[in-house]
Amino acid sequence: MKNIFADIPENLKDELIETVLQTPSIHVERIVSQGHHSPHDFWYDQNENELVILLQGSARLCFEGKEELVVLHPGDYLRIDRHQRHRVEWTDPEHETVWLAVYYK
Repeated sequence: MKNIFADIPENLKDELIETVLQTPSIHVERIVSQGHHSPHDFWYDQNENELVILLQGSARLCFEGKEELVVLHPGDYLRIDRHQRHRVEWTDPEHETVWLAVYYK
């Protein structure tokens, strides 16, 4: 058994991305951010659908073509359709932001 909040290094140079579960039809990752965000000229454009659940911390996501940012707090979840271009605009630099990302066809 493992704990989703365990074994998080104190100072992360890069975002921590770890596979929690992998099957042919689903991929689950734990992502830990400490002020990390997408580069300003970068957009995620994924071939799979994604369900993202924010477990701890806070974050803001930006979706292409939409001015309003999506603000996520603990317990918030969001479905992102495949090829829906998006980016992480901000994560809390003072506290760890822990995500669970579920990728599926």
